[in-house]
Amino acid sequence: MAVAEVKRIARDIKSMRIRGAGNIARAAARALKITAKDTRAKTAAEFTREINRVSRLLLSTRPTAVSLPNAIRYVNLSLEQARGTDLAMLRKVVISRADEFIKSSNEAVRRIGEIGANRISDGDTLLTHCNSQCALSVIETAFKQGKDIKVFVTESRPAWQGLISVKELLKAGIPTTLIIDSAVRYFIRDVSKVVVGADSIAANGAVVNKIGTAQIAMTAHEARVPFFVAAETYKFHPGTLVGQLVEIEERDPSEVVNPKRFPGLKIRNPAFDVTPAEYIDLIITEQGIIPPSAAYTVIQERFGWKPGEEIFERSLGGKKRKP
Repeated sequence: MAVAEVKRIARDIKSMRIRGAGNIARAAARALKITAKDTRAKTAAEFTREINRVSRLLLSTRPTAVSLPNAIRYVNLSLEQARGTDLAMLRKVVISRADEFIKSSNEAVRRIGEIGANRISDGDTLLTHCNSQCALSVIETAFKQGKDIKVFVTESRPAWQGLISVKELLKAGIPTTLIIDSAVRYFIRDVSKVVVGADSIAANGAVVNKIGTAQIAMTAHEARVPFFVAAETYKFHPGTLVGQLVEIEERDPSEVVNPKRFPGLKIRNPAFDVTPAEYIDLIITEQGIIPPSAAYTVIQERFGWKPGEEIFERSLGGKKRKP
């Protein structure tokens, strides 16, 4: 039963039935918890191998959102810390660590909403792209504080995640307008602030997010409209400290159009793009508001890396790399 449930979670992440970097991270932690609770391993060594197999399965689903490997790394760290103990203890620490991650992840969304709402003013018209729990938390918290705000939401093609955001905003009673992605420049003069989420944040402050984000940021920069990114600190990418590039996922062309309708046509469907730090005014995290230039420091502090040290991701089967 546990194996089937874990495989279902992996399929749902890959197929985007589970979408959004935070939801993906919590689903990964939940899969590891399920594995630990229902394991049939007889020894600590067998259990560790089983957790590593599930980790590799989950890691193979979506390459861009760093929340996925960071969640797995967070839970698997308990195996490193409990090395040498018995099977019962290993199961206990993995379950506890997974629960801890899920709880802190949900709390981070709430805190980001509270912190970010302080940057939203009465009378603001906001623009958001795709579907970000953190971005929506900022908007909804500001509205609950009694601020008179309106929101533009992009469709976020080709997967239409904007419709999920629209549904949530309307449920909260927030005046909302849906626009096509290419209409952002047309409406930008009516916008006070842009608030988006992130799938990965690099050490140089660049943000990887839903395709189209970079164009919106450039448009906002041109129009002098503040551009905010709302993201948990576990979405900061530690590998970028040592020059690792964030892999941009390309999804099935059929999400765009049925290829059979146009024989011989080449279709490209990148799911994300990279917004340069210079187009970002601030990043809202659960620890506070930072400029993009502080991303380097956040990664150092959260992941415990210092210049000159080796990075060794044992829990994910990595190799030592010197910066």
